[in-house]
Amino acid sequence: MTDSNRRSSILRAFLVPAVLAASLLTTGCATGLYVDTATKEVPVAELKKPVQPKPTNVVFEFQTKGAPNATATKHLQDGVVSYVAQTGLFAPPAAVGSSMLNITINNIPLTDDAASKGFVTGLTFGLAGSAVTDGYVCTVSYLPAGQGVAIVKTARHAVHATIGNASPPPGAGKPLEAAVAYNTMAREVVSNALRDLALDPAFN
Repeated sequence: MTDSNRRSSILRAFLVPAVLAASLLTTGCATGLYVDTATKEVPVAELKKPVQPKPTNVVFEFQTKGAPNATATKHLQDGVVSYVAQTGLFAPPAAVGSSMLNITINNIPLTDDAASKGFVTGLTFGLAGSAVTDGYVCTVSYLPAGQGVAIVKTARHAVHATIGNASPPPGAGKPLEAAVAYNTMAREVVSNALRDLALDPAFN
């Protein structure tokens, strides 16, 4: 697979269908990706560690407008699970009596009428540019072993895409390759949700 094909494959996995139709399938124009700078990664050193981390099973799923997206999950899962282990908030799962941490990142469209914007760009062969923004909502649900009520925290993020001759919107970071952009977004948004979880008195 060429770099161009690999990049298109990653974009197809993560962008919502309206944006895909606009930026990839209709125009063929190069797309720039920018991770929004409003949500920043919480350094591991700043996370409030429990006195004794509990054995915990970690499950991750990426969703597109609330529906499971197996391809995107596969792209991000190893990075998310590895990051969770690095935080020091949880111990490796035990044979019995482990807690459960479910992490979901749901991709939702934020830009109004993204498909028509991209279609116009396609008709003008990239001379007219457009920008679209995808939102990502991370939900972490932590269920302590032996308890029936989970602790739930959420965090939000965004990735901007430019199509054709367009400038990135305010708040966009530097341009990134697709794999780097989405892994960066995932790590940053998960770190914020886990920070809030670690601060909850019920977690410790």
